[in-house]
Amino acid sequence: MMGAQVDYRAVFEAVPSPCVVLTPDQVVVAVNDAYVRVIGRDREDVVGRDAFTSFPGKLRVLGDPEASGVTEVRASLERVVNTGVADVVPLLGHGMEAPDRPGAFEEGYWCLLNVPMLDAAGGVRWIVVVVEDVTGLFEQVRASLGAGATRAGATRVGVRIPGQVPDPVELSSRLQQAYRQEQRAVSALHEAIEHQQRFLFDATHDLRNPITGLLTEMEVALADPDADLRQTLQTLHHNVERLNNVVTDLLVLARLYTATPPTTDLVDLADLAMEELEAHPPNANVVTHLSDNVMVRASRVRLARLLSNLVANAERHTTSKIEIVVAADPPSFAILEVIDDGPGIRPEDRERIFHRLYRQDLARRLDSGGSGFGLPIAREIAQAYGGDLYVADHADGARFVLRLPLAS
Repeated sequence: MMGAQVDYRAVFEAVPSPCVVLTPDQVVVAVNDAYVRVIGRDREDVVGRDAFTSFPGKLRVLGDPEASGVTEVRASLERVVNTGVADVVPLLGHGMEAPDRPGAFEEGYWCLLNVPMLDAAGGVRWIVVVVEDVTGLFEQVRASLGAGATRAGATRVGVRIPGQVPDPVELSSRLQQAYRQEQRAVSALHEAIEHQQRFLFDATHDLRNPITGLLTEMEVALADPDADLRQTLQTLHHNVERLNNVVTDLLVLARLYTATPPTTDLVDLADLAMEELEAHPPNANVVTHLSDNVMVRASRVRLARLLSNLVANAERHTTSKIEIVVAADPPSFAILEVIDDGPGIRPEDRERIFHRLYRQDLARRLDSGGSGFGLPIAREIAQAYGGDLYVADHADGARFVLRLPLAS
C-alpha cells in the first residue's frame, strides 16, 4: 500500500535468524527475539554489554583447537569497521549450555554475516550480525565423511577419493577465500565507480568557472554601450584560453582512466630531462644533476607530460632557480626530482595538492588561469607505471620526487 509506515522494530524482531546490532567497539545495542531464544538470557542481560562477555557459550575455530573463535569474530568485526564492507565468518563451532542440563554444552555450528550500517559521512555507525545455524548441514557432511572404513582410512592418510565430500575445515577455508576474492572485486568496482563520479564532478565544477566569466563579460559589454571593446575581447580571450586548458587536461585524465596504456619505451630519464628543457625552456635558472643510464619502461610521451607539469609548477613558485635531479636508488627504483626555492608546501597540504581542483591560495594568486589538474595528472602517470609521485622534505622550497621501477 502506497505511503504505508513500516514498523522496522517489528520487522527486526520477526527475522527468524538471530540478529545482533553492535557499536563499532563491539557493544550490544539491540538483539531480536530469535537471538534471545538462542542464548537463553534476558534482553537486559545482553544490551549495553560487550558482545562476547554477554555471550553464554564457547566459540571455536574448526581444525585449530588452540585458536579462539572470539578472536576470529572480533577480527571480522574490525575488518568491517576499517573497510565499511560486509564480512563473513563461514564456519564457526559453538558450545551452548543445554537448557534442561545445566553445565552440559551442546555442540553446534554457525555462519556469521557482519554487515555495516554507515552514517551520513560514510563511517560505520552500527554493525548488524546475522547468525545462521548450519549445524544440520555440517552433520550431514560429517556423516558422509565417516561412511565406510575405507573412506575414513583414506582420509587419515590424505588420499582423495573421487566424489568424496570435502572436509568441513577445508570447506570453511575455501568459503573464506572465495568470499575474500568477491570482496576485493566489489571493492575495486566501488572504487572505480567513485573515481568516475569524482571525475564528472571535477569536470563540471572547473568548466563552470571560465564559462561563468565569459557570460559575465559579455553581459557587461552588452549592457554598456560605451564599453571598451578591445578590453572586453582581451578578457574573453583570457577566459577562452583557460577553458581550453581545462578541457585539454580533462581529456588527458579521461585517457589515463579509460584508454589502454600506450606501448612502453625504454626511457633514459637524463636524456628525457635534457630534451624537455631544450624544447620548453622555463623562465627561470635551471640547475641539473643528472646521472647516466637511469632507465625506466614507460610511455615517453606521458613521462614528458609528467616532467613538463612538474617544471611548470616549479616555474610558478620559484624565486631564483629550479633544480632537476636524476639518480638511481638501487636495486629497484629510478628517481627524478624537481626542486624550487619558492615558499614551499605546508606538510598538511602535501597530499591535498594532488587532489583534482585543489589549489593553494598562493597558487591561485600566482596563476589564476591554471586548471588545477597538472599535479593530479602527473601522479596518475607515475602510478600507471608502478611508481609514485610525492612531496618530500626540503629546507628551502618544494621538492617533488618521482619514483619509478628501474628497467631490468
